[in-house]
Amino acid sequence: MAMNVAQKLIGAHLTQGHMTPGEPIALTIDQTLTQDATGTMVMLELEAMGLDRVRTEVSAQYVDHNLIQEDNRNPDDHRFLQSAAARLGVWFSRAGNGVSHPTHQQHFGRPGRTLLGSDSHTPAAGSMGMLAIGAGGIDVAMAMAGEPFHLKMPEIWGVKLTNALPDWVSAKDVILEMLRRHGVDGGTGRIIEYYGPGLASLSAMDRHVIANMGAELGATTSVFPADEAVKRFLGAVGRPDDFAPLEADDGADYDVHETIDLSNVVPLIARPSSPGNVVPVREIAGESLSQAYIGSSANPGYRDFAIAAEMVKGRQVSDWVSFDVNPTSRSILETLTRDGHVLNLLGAGARLHQAGCNGCIGMGQAPANDTNSLRTTPRNFPGRSGTREDRVFLCSPETATASALRGEITDPRDLDFDYPRVSDPIDPILNTRDLMPPLPASESSRVQLIKGPNIASLPEFEPIGDDLELTILLKMADDISTDEIMPAGNEVLPYRSNIPRISDFCFGPVDADYVGNAHDSGDHALIAGGNYGQGSSREHAAIAPRYLGLRVVVAKSFARIHWQNLVNFGVLPLRFDSDADYDALETGQTLRFSGLHKALQDGDTLTAETPQGKITLRHDLTPRQVEVLLDGGLINWMKRHHDI
Repeated sequence: MAMNVAQKLIGAHLTQGHMTPGEPIALTIDQTLTQDATGTMVMLELEAMGLDRVRTEVSAQYVDHNLIQEDNRNPDDHRFLQSAAARLGVWFSRAGNGVSHPTHQQHFGRPGRTLLGSDSHTPAAGSMGMLAIGAGGIDVAMAMAGEPFHLKMPEIWGVKLTNALPDWVSAKDVILEMLRRHGVDGGTGRIIEYYGPGLASLSAMDRHVIANMGAELGATTSVFPADEAVKRFLGAVGRPDDFAPLEADDGADYDVHETIDLSNVVPLIARPSSPGNVVPVREIAGESLSQAYIGSSANPGYRDFAIAAEMVKGRQVSDWVSFDVNPTSRSILETLTRDGHVLNLLGAGARLHQAGCNGCIGMGQAPANDTNSLRTTPRNFPGRSGTREDRVFLCSPETATASALRGEITDPRDLDFDYPRVSDPIDPILNTRDLMPPLPASESSRVQLIKGPNIASLPEFEPIGDDLELTILLKMADDISTDEIMPAGNEVLPYRSNIPRISDFCFGPVDADYVGNAHDSGDHALIAGGNYGQGSSREHAAIAPRYLGLRVVVAKSFARIHWQNLVNFGVLPLRFDSDADYDALETGQTLRFSGLHKALQDGDTLTAETPQGKITLRHDLTPRQVEVLLDGGLINWMKRHHDI
C-alpha cells in the first residue's frame, strides 16, 4: 500500500494498535525534549519513579524560558536541572544557549525519528521529516523511562503546496493562512502533512515556522518530507551523515485534502487575542503600535532576523516603537554578528535581548498598557505577554519590521523600497560551548540532585472515589487556554517546581476568587465550553487545580494535551452528550456520581445527577487510561504496573 510520510513514521514506531483513525495506538520514542518551565516537573516525576538513567536515543534538557534572575528561584532551578541531567544521562543546554526547538533541530534533528517534548511547539521538528509531538511532562518522563507513548491514531490531513511565495510574504503567512481558514481547533485529531511542488521554495527553517504553529490549529503534529532542503540544512550544520530521505510514496492518499497556492498568499496578521483571529494586514493598516518584536520559536531562523536587519539598514525605527529583537540561539546571534546584521539592527534602534523565549512566555519585553504590540511569536492569548490588558498581534518579521519603521501597522508591500533577499548561510557558526553532553553511567551515578528551597516534591494524589458529590466552582466559555488556567510570566513561572505555591495563581485571569473558593469547597468540578485547555503543554494547568481539589471537568470538547494531562493526574475529563446540558448548569450547582468506577470500565458513557435531573456524559478514555485514573494518576500506575 502506498504510504504518506506520517504513515511511514507511525508504522516504523508502532507497538500497539492499527493505523485506523480514532483507534488507540502506542509508539516507541527515540528522542525527548524538555525545557525549564516544564522540565523541573519531569525531573521530579522521574525522581518519584526511581529512574536511574534515561532509556532513549537522545534526551535533551533546555533552559530557555525562565531566564530572568531577579532572585534565587530561577537559578536554583537551573542548577537542579543541570544536576538531574547529569545524573540521568541527559544532554543539558545552559541558559543563553538557545530556544529548545531550533537548537534541537540544529544538533539532534534526524529524519525518520520520533520526538516527544514537554512543550506544545515540539512539532516544529516535523520540518526535518520527524514525528514530533508535544505532551505533558509525565508522558515525556514515561518515554525517558523507555515506555511507549499512547494516543489515538489521528487522521492525516494532506496540504498540497503549489507555486512559490511572492515578495514580502514568508512562511509565517502560510501558517496564518491555515489559521485564517480553520481556526484554533481545525487540526484537532489530525496530523498535518505538507507536500507538493511548492515545497521546493521553502527551506528547512521556513518549514520549522509552519510546523511550529500547527500547534495553534490544535493538530497532533505537522510533518514535512525529508528532501533536498533537509539535506542542505544538515550539511550546513555539520551533520550530513544524519540525512536519510523520507518522502511519500507515489499514489499515497490522505484522509483530508487541502491546497494552498503560495503565490496567492498575502501578508496576514492575527488580531488580539487569538491565533485564529486572522485578517489581511491591509485590513487594519494604519493602526498605531508601541512595540514590534522579532524572534521566538515561531520565527527562529537566521533569515527571520536577517530580513529585518536588511529592511532597517540605513533607516531608523519610529521614535514611538520599541523594536525588540530576541535571538533564538547563541549560534544564530554569532552568525548574524559576523555577517553585519546585528550592527544594522542596533543602528536602527533595536533592543537586543539574550537568546531565549523571553517575551513570548511573558519573561520580559512586556508591552505598554493600552497599546498594540506586533510579535512574531506563536501565541497572543490574553495576558500571555506579561501585560494583563495586552493587545498582541501575530505576524511575520516583514510585517513587524515594516510597522516598526512606519510607526503604525503596515503591509510590507507598501514600503517604498525593494524587497531585500536573504538566505540561510552555508557556513553558520556552530557554538556548542553551552551544550553539555551526558555523563558516562559510571560518573552519573555519583551525582547528587541539587534542590533549592523553592523545590518541593510532587504531592501524592489519591484515586478518584466511586461516589462523588461535587460543587461546580467555575463555568467557562469556549477556548479557555492553559495560560488562563495557569498563567505564565515572571510572577508565576518561578514557582513551577513548587505546586503548593504555584496553585495560588490558578484561574487568576478567569476568576480571582477560584483559589479561595477551592480551599473552602475541597473536592469540586468545573464546567467549560469547547476546546478547553488549548495552548501550552504545561501540566501545571492540571496538577495545580488537582492539588486544590479538582476531580472532574465537564466540557463540550478538550484540547488534546490538556485532556491527557488531566487523566495523568487523576482528574476525570468528561464531555457533554448534549450542549443543552452545558447551557442548563451554573456555578454553585452540584454534580453527583454513583458507581463511577464500574461505569468507567463498562462503556464510554455515564450518568450524573444535577439539579435539573440526570444527564449523560462521555469520557472517551481508553481501557489503559481508565486504569490510570482509578490508580490516581500515571505515577501511581507506573509504580504498580512496572519495575523501573
